[in-house]
Amino acid sequence: MKIESKEYRTIWYEEEVVKIIDQTKLPHQFIIKELKTVKDAVKAIKIMEVRGAPLIGGTAAYGIALAAKENKDLQFIKNSAAELIESRPTAINLKWAVERMMKKLSGINSDQILDIALNEAKEICDEDEKFCENIGINGLKIIEDIYNKKKDTVNILTHCNAGWLATINWGTATSPIYHAHKKGIPVHVWVDETRPRNQGANLTSYELNEEKIPNTIIADNTGGILMQRGEVDMCIVGTDRTLSNGDVCNKIGTYLKALAAHDNNVPFYVALPSSTIDWDIKDAKDIPIEERNSEELSHIEGIDENNEIKKVFIYPKKSKSMNLAFDVTPAKYVTGLITERGISEASKNGLEELFKK
Repeated sequence: MKIESKEYRTIWYEEEVVKIIDQTKLPHQFIIKELKTVKDAVKAIKIMEVRGAPLIGGTAAYGIALAAKENKDLQFIKNSAAELIESRPTAINLKWAVERMMKKLSGINSDQILDIALNEAKEICDEDEKFCENIGINGLKIIEDIYNKKKDTVNILTHCNAGWLATINWGTATSPIYHAHKKGIPVHVWVDETRPRNQGANLTSYELNEEKIPNTIIADNTGGILMQRGEVDMCIVGTDRTLSNGDVCNKIGTYLKALAAHDNNVPFYVALPSSTIDWDIKDAKDIPIEERNSEELSHIEGIDENNEIKKVFIYPKKSKSMNLAFDVTPAKYVTGLITERGISEASKNGLEELFKK
């Protein structure tokens, strides 16, 4: 996808370093940052210079490669793998990518290990890009059906950022939108601001603007009344972990959108690559829900009149705050799961049928 008409991916290896788009600076500054060590990769994941389940997985994969570059000793790489997995607990892609990398490197001769690690990390990223493209092709059919019935602009509501900035390219929730736009279907996106880090306002709207797709930023709790007014044709969100029974763990506030959509008969779809499916956890209560620093709530960033990014305190000084980063939407509120293999119902049978191979 494009930034200022130039095509980018969110992560790549060049000149013996891993390069990322520093998403903590968007939308005000576009900065390409270099990751030179596995510690750099861990930090980038922790402080959300990279974020979004698929991109976290890709970064972790390259983190293993950076560990192999620093020290070809397998024990050092194993310790680095554990540190990467602990950097953010909720998104399953991170653990999946690290385990895939370690399985690939198991028993490898030290002289070969770096090249093999780099090739596998690139393959993980290339695979995710293709999966997200296919998610878009499959999800396009839903948007086309709505347009063919409505014969007018299709209004789509998103939550958080499940765009190309959250993946390697294309995005999950945005991929069907990008494909519809490229096909000439008029779409308009309601972009949830998505407190506390404002990933919707700062990232989703930013990337939609770069692709010249009409969009409007709304406060997180505006979606309900828009659905009541008939101004939302469908919802598409991403996911950080989807259980094999169809329960969806995603950015905090997703559950409330699903409830509003259910109450107003608005289709609620979740877009995801298969790497985001957790086939092991059976009960949503067992999903590790990340609780982040409360400063993300009490402080807000913006750009001042001197074009400098500033952080300001917005809460009463004596107040406490709690910052749960994710919630769980039960499968019964999900219209369907859009994957690289097709669209399934959000259920054990639906997913098993789609991924029976």
